[in-house]
Amino acid sequence: MHRAILALFPLTAAIAVAATAQSGASFTVAETGQEFARLADAIDAIGDRQGTVLIAPGTYRECAVQQAGYISFKAEVPGRTIFDGGICEGKAALVLRGRSAAVDGIIFQNMRVPDGNGAGIRLEKGNLAITRSVFRNSEQGILTAQDPTGEIVIDQTTFSELGRCDRGLSCAHSIYIGDFGSLTVTRSRFERGNGGHYVKSRAARAIIQNNAFDDTRGQATNYMIDLPAGASGMISGNVFVQGQDKENYSAFIAIAAEGKVRSSAGLAVSGNDASLGTGVDRNTIFLADWSGDAIVLGANRLGRGLKPFEKR
Repeated sequence: MHRAILALFPLTAAIAVAATAQSGASFTVAETGQEFARLADAIDAIGDRQGTVLIAPGTYRECAVQQAGYISFKAEVPGRTIFDGGICEGKAALVLRGRSAAVDGIIFQNMRVPDGNGAGIRLEKGNLAITRSVFRNSEQGILTAQDPTGEIVIDQTTFSELGRCDRGLSCAHSIYIGDFGSLTVTRSRFERGNGGHYVKSRAARAIIQNNAFDDTRGQATNYMIDLPAGASGMISGNVFVQGQDKENYSAFIAIAAEGKVRSSAGLAVSGNDASLGTGVDRNTIFLADWSGDAIVLGANRLGRGLKPFEKR
């Protein structure tokens, strides 16, 4: 059954056609029509205002830092704009510390740095909205600093071949959200993790809804969802399949495993489908809770070997 359900979440990258970066002006400020050969110059042209950078199809080995403003980074053709390995400040392809940012239709791949945290996006403050994008074959997909007023929304996005726990460094994850106000992840796909967790979030509120977590080809992975400090919100309508190659298979979802910082009372977990992959034979926990709060565990469809809940 889980294979049929997971088929509803196709890998966004499968429809992408690789392209070579066009010569000349690849970055256009939509509001003014100004064209630039460098992304950084287009960002500087917007400054502290609101604007959209349209990015032509191509493969770009550059990076950029947003210092101010409300900036949208939008692929002219979704799935055909690729940022490949370019890193700014030893952090990410896009380092965002303006007032707000949006990313639409862009692929980020092959991001690696000496400290093991190479990411497609490093968000340092402000709001962030991501849609129709792909993060793949990197140490991290998205990594953030702390902004308790910031809101992050991710929709229709694929995270593949991300994460690591090696070289004696702290683990990296497909998504690692720091102390933000909220994280919302919807209609997205997580697969083939290379270590760490698929979603790790310290945000005060987490809405994780209608996503697919396919761990069948994961390597040395951990939790599907880790809310290490606790969180309010909702986890619902997701499909989870745990694979064989786990560094930690003890739970699918973990709450406050690193110590309770905020209340998880009222966190609703319902309507999810969780199972072990074909040929995987073990016992594990669907939801492991260290918080001691009144989590609302509703009806979830659980496969063989899964215990619904355990307090730690």
